[in-house]
Amino acid sequence: MSVLRRGHGASVEEEEEVMEVEASPLVRSATADEPLQSGGSRHRERGHPTHGGLQSSHRLLAYSDALISIVATVMILPVCHTKIRTDQELEASLQQLLATKIAVYIMTFLIVTVAWASHIRLFQVIEQIDDVLALLNLACMMLITFLPYTFSLMASFPDDKLGILSFCVCAIIIGLIQAIIVIYGFHQPYLLNALICASNDRTSYKYQILKVTLQAPGMFLIAAIMSFIYCPVAYAVLALVIFLPYISQGTQWCGNKIKGQKEIQRVSFYTFHPNEPLSKERIEAFSDGVFAIVATLLILDICEDNVPEPKEVAVKFHGKLFDALIDYGPEFLAYFGSFVTVGLLWFVHHSLFLYITKSTRLMGLLNTVSLAFIGGLPLAFQLTHEFAAKSHNEIEAIQISCVIIFLASLFQFAIWVAALHNEKENLHHHIHYGGKEHAFMFAKLSLYPSVAFITFCLTYILSRFSTEIFHLMQIIVPFAFVLLRIIVRIALVILTWLFSRLKPRTSVLSEEEESVISGNET
Repeated sequence: MSVLRRGHGASVEEEEEVMEVEASPLVRSATADEPLQSGGSRHRERGHPTHGGLQSSHRLLAYSDALISIVATVMILPVCHTKIRTDQELEASLQQLLATKIAVYIMTFLIVTVAWASHIRLFQVIEQIDDVLALLNLACMMLITFLPYTFSLMASFPDDKLGILSFCVCAIIIGLIQAIIVIYGFHQPYLLNALICASNDRTSYKYQILKVTLQAPGMFLIAAIMSFIYCPVAYAVLALVIFLPYISQGTQWCGNKIKGQKEIQRVSFYTFHPNEPLSKERIEAFSDGVFAIVATLLILDICEDNVPEPKEVAVKFHGKLFDALIDYGPEFLAYFGSFVTVGLLWFVHHSLFLYITKSTRLMGLLNTVSLAFIGGLPLAFQLTHEFAAKSHNEIEAIQISCVIIFLASLFQFAIWVAALHNEKENLHHHIHYGGKEHAFMFAKLSLYPSVAFITFCLTYILSRFSTEIFHLMQIIVPFAFVLLRIIVRIALVILTWLFSRLKPRTSVLSEEEESVISGNET
């Protein structure tokens, strides 16, 4: 198949067509929202027929986002299933076992999302797929679904090299499959982004993208080798994978400053710059998947631990199931309160991304960290009703829940701050710093961090009532969200009135000063 090239033998029409393609925006939506018919017409304009097997990537990307979000979220299950004796101090348990598992969970969650971000960028280059690409992507997804098992090995045996080695081997193969997808996509140029397809410099694009794609597998290879030498160093190398883009960006920037060279940006979505665009639609889809799975995981403990045995109902409660279920009342209340918290955090996230028009790599990182803490909510809420009422362990479990809610919501607030940094590009035109909608969004994003922080402090001051305070927070917050817009409008009216009262006084004082100065001059 011929690809449009600008050469000596090209016609004027071909030259004009290439110029039109090169003038088009470089970054297109990775979700391939255009229907297949429009994609087909686009290929016919380039001289490529829509032959059998050519497909829109929309459904494949939706499937991949859903699967990766499930894999990332279920990694919390080995931590949730950690057995803690009721007579054992929670603080000691955290130091001995839970702290290690939680640290490994956060690290592996972020690494999985690094693979997901790489998948986003890959399919911003490849806009159409065929059967071969679909099968390669399925092979990649199969290995990603195996990662929770390797994480369980790492969490249960952190000092054994086999767990780290199995995780690294899976991650290396995933990176190699993505590299094969890049090579295959450039071998079939009609699958590529419109500008790359029409470019004369496709080879340099391909090598730049391959270089970026293979950096993470290279780090995993180093971690696998270090696992045979010293496991803590292997974990440190794995943690570096999360920050590898920013380390690479900083190293490249320093090198350019030392050499005095200008940074050459070839493909805007394959740089390591914090403002590199990422597909907003795929970030939303992945986040929705995490929130949905976390909300669903909350019911698992209810189904497993709060269904009485038939013999127990017959003997202890004389066959009255309702009387048997009354004993589980606090667990049901804890479930509904937990679900409301997860649902409202999703509501804030949904409201936030309604205002965002362009998402960047930095915003994606902040969103990922927020989702990692949200993924830990099933553990937090399980701890809150696992220990005896009014016990020291219950108070510590409630404080852990407050910390997780605070951090999850705080990073949501950080996304908004990152978007405001370049609001003209990142936010809708009717949102501006200091406006009414900005004030309302500020209040909505700051509600959960403020309430979680106040609740945490009150559990220290009034530790005897920590459980009541925590459940009161879960009840008050939904009503606060309902009344939030009214509260913000009243606050704005009061502030406007105060400033209007201060303004005349300021003007009177300035007039008096001017009269004094003029009197002195005369």
